[in-house]
This record gives sequence, structure tokens and C-alpha cells, in this order.
Amino acid sequence: MNITYLGHSCLYVESGGKKVIIDPFLSGNPSSGVSPREIEVDAVLLTHAHDDHFGDSIEIAKRNDCPIVAVFELAMHCTRLGAKAHAMNIGGSYTFDGFTVKYTQAFHGSSLREGDNYLYAGQPAGILLTMGDKTLYHAGDTSLFGDMKLIGEMNRISLAALPIGDNYTMGPDDAVYAARWLNTKRVIPLHYNTFPVIEQDAGRFAAMLKEHGIECYPLKSKESISL
Repeated sequence: MNITYLGHSCLYVESGGKKVIIDPFLSGNPSSGVSPREIEVDAVLLTHAHDDHFGDSIEIAKRNDCPIVAVFELAMHCTRLGAKAHAMNIGGSYTFDGFTVKYTQAFHGSSLREGDNYLYAGQPAGILLTMGDKTLYHAGDTSLFGDMKLIGEMNRISLAALPIGDNYTMGPDDAVYAARWLNTKRVIPLHYNTFPVIEQDAGRFAAMLKEHGIECYPLKSKESISL
């Protein structure tokens, strides 16, 4: 499994000839530097509907003629916009050609902006993505919650991608607890330094994780890690 960071909370994941992108906020993302026109994938995976995660999903899905995988309400919105979609919900899993997706709970919000209004878009989620013998846990936007211990017990998580920006999600201190509870040895920090309100010191976070024997990879956009 090769994982490329594309800024904010976006990950591009490849394994066995299959490619997926998670939360493709590329256009308008100052930390990305990648155009949605460059993205070639077999599926778009979404954790929730906020602009900084939904991003360029529709454009990417239409151009690649591939499905958007999302919770039911968000998937139905995607079909209304002319994209293919595969609807799922919290706790459910589905095996596609070459990869398996399971949705976990996340404690956050999820809404779509239409003009001056915000519309309900289903529950926010985390994603367990399994390709071959490796499993990536993308926590989405979430606070720390106790069932992360259960997620760690039930799955062999090769790498966890965790938000650390605070204000809208858990911050670095809580993310250290999350990494420990998930029983993973590798972490990519997400959802930080894109905007002033979520500025964090990823080096400090990495040092905190190291005290618990956990490696941290504070990647720059387009940098990758292979598992």
C-alpha cells in the first residue's frame, strides 16, 4: 500500500493496481498544489460533506467514471449532481474490486452548503480501507472517543491518519491517546496548518508519539509512505 498526502485531510492510496482518493479537497486548498484534473482513481471515498473534505469529489468521479463512496444521504446528493455513488452507513463494510471499505463512527458534523443554507448530509464517519494485507484507518474529522479502543482491538491497523488541528477536531494531545488506543505503530497527522485557526506543531506531535513507540509521518503535499 502506497499512501500519498495531498494536503489537509486528502490521501491518495494505491495498491495492487487499484487507486482511491479520500476527501479530495484540492481546488482552493493552499496546502495541496494538485489539480483534480491530475487525479486518476477507481473510487472517491468521503468521510463527510464539509467543503474541505467533499472538495472536488464530483469532478473527479465524473472524469474517472467511478463511484463516490459515502454515507447514504451524501451519496444520494452525489447522484443528484450526476455522479455515480455507492451508499453505505456507519458500521457497514463492502468489498469492491481490489479493496474493502468499512465505515466507523466519528464525532463531528456533516452538512452541504447551498447558497446561504447548510443542509443535513448524514452522519460523519471514519474509514477503514483494506487493500491486500494492509489496513489504513482515516479517522475523518472527529473528537477523541472511547470506541477507538474497540476499533484498535478488532482491526490490525497498519497506519492511522488522525486530525490534530484542534478547534474543529481533536488536537495533538487527544490524538496521541487515539493512536495508542488504535494500537497502531504509524500515524499521519491530518487537518492542520491549512488555516490559521488549526495551526499546530507537527514536530511536537511526532515527539509525543515517539515516547509511546509510535512513528509519525508529518508529510508535505505529494509526499508518500509505503507500507
